[in-house]
Amino acid sequence: MSGPQCCSNPPTLNPSAGTGHVEQLGGLSSYISGSPNSKLAVLLISDVFGYEAPNLRKLADKVAATGFFVVVPDFFHGDPYVPENTHRPIPVWIKDHGTDKGFEAAKPVLEAVKSKGFSAVGAAGFCWGAKVVVELAKAELIQAAVLLHPSLVTVDDIKGVKAPIAILGAEIDNISPPELLKQFEEVLTARSEVDGYVKIFPKVAHGWTVRYDVEDEAAVKPAEEAHQNLLEWFAKYVK
Repeated sequence: MSGPQCCSNPPTLNPSAGTGHVEQLGGLSSYISGSPNSKLAVLLISDVFGYEAPNLRKLADKVAATGFFVVVPDFFHGDPYVPENTHRPIPVWIKDHGTDKGFEAAKPVLEAVKSKGFSAVGAAGFCWGAKVVVELAKAELIQAAVLLHPSLVTVDDIKGVKAPIAILGAEIDNISPPELLKQFEEVLTARSEVDGYVKIFPKVAHGWTVRYDVEDEAAVKPAEEAHQNLLEWFAKYVK
């Protein structure tokens, strides 16, 4: 997690990005997109750059357009990682924003979502967020999970998952390298009681699904393919 890849291509944060709105949910400011009349919800859990990343909000809007009520909480309470702040490198920042805190903060958000009448909830996590999602899947708090270029996720985590899980990884990734992803795949293959798969995207690097240049067609294409895989997984299991 302390490697440079986890912080490369930082987004330019924009609090007004997206077509949704921000409201308080479960004690956290959350970007909300989609119809509250839907019965199906999706939680998107950001990387260290937080919930104001434009590409992440654009993805939330895309998921919402398929019929889901989408929630992107601010797990960092207005304090995302800032690469320019040399006094607070990622190992220092992460002490204030551990994934264990993210997991605990996600519980009241999920409770708030379910109290609104949503019958099923899926969750997708990016880098830092993937560890939070895997903990939710282990605790049976969600109906389906998607991990995108995960950080901090272990083989034991995958062994403990109790929800259908899709793991989308990058070929060029020193945080969750293909060797580790193949171990995840072996665990899932051996566990007939939990549906899941691992897909390794060629020629892309850690962070490719949300930290891409929208003007770069070669970068947009694999990101959109991953987004489509995410949508297909939730369509299959969040119903």
